[in-house]
Amino acid sequence: MRPRFTLGLLYLFAFFFLFCLILVLPALWEVLQNLPPGPEQQEAAREAARNAASGKLGLAFALATAATGIGMYKGWLPGTRP
Repeated sequence: MRPRFTLGLLYLFAFFFLFCLILVLPALWEVLQNLPPGPEQQEAAREAARNAASGKLGLAFALATAATGIGMYKGWLPGTRP
């Protein structure tokens, strides 16, 4: 007996984190290019990430759900193969 549900949740969280990172990365890159390192850069990065993620968490969750579902259905994800 394989823990498909537990693996599915782990893959869902991993894909959600990955898609959130992909959605926020351009804003963080812009802050990195425009500000010198220091506390101001950290605060600007925090604010840019918050602004970039607002309103897009639903999209990231939908993409993570689709990627997990397709990966489990096709057997592409390790531990979910029939």
